[in-house]
Amino acid sequence: MNRRTLQSSVAAAVPVLVALVSAASAADVTVVGPSTAAPPVIVDQPTVVRPQPPSVVVPPAPGSTVVVTPSSPQALANPQTVLADDIHAQQVRAQTIYANKIQAREVQGTVHQIEDEIGSAGKHDIKAPVVTASVIYADEIRADSVIANDIYVRDLSR
Repeated sequence: MNRRTLQSSVAAAVPVLVALVSAASAADVTVVGPSTAAPPVIVDQPTVVRPQPPSVVVPPAPGSTVVVTPSSPQALANPQTVLADDIHAQQVRAQTIYANKIQAREVQGTVHQIEDEIGSAGKHDIKAPVVTASVIYADEIRADSVIANDIYVRDLSR
C-alpha cells in the first residue's frame, strides 16, 4: 500500500471518529454492571405474651386443710407421689394407693387388705374435686370413687 493512500485514509477517518465521539454524551451511556439485588425483607411476627397472675406460695399452718381449686382441669400437673393426712374428693385416681381407711361408694382395682397401720403419711388434708397421682399415701380417704390398679388398705367401707 502506498504511503499516500494510507495517510489520506487516516485523514478521512479521523474527522469521522471525532464527530462520533463528540456527538455522544453521558445521557446516552448505560452502564451495565453486576446486578445488586435488594436485600431480603424480613418480617417479624409479633409475639403475644399474656401476663399471668403472680404465683404466691404460702405454707399452710400445721394441722390445717389445703383446698385446691384449679382454674382449669389442666392447670395442675399430676404429681408422682401424694402424701396426705386426709383426702376428701369426688374422685381419687392413682396407680397405687396406700391408706389406713377408705370410705367410698365405688372402689375399682385390686384391693389388698393389710394388717399393719400405715405410718404418718402426711401432715395436711387435701380437699379437691379430683386427686390424681402415681402413688398416694393417706391416713384416710373419703371419696365418691376410688380408682387404682392396687389399693392397700387396712379398713375399707362402702
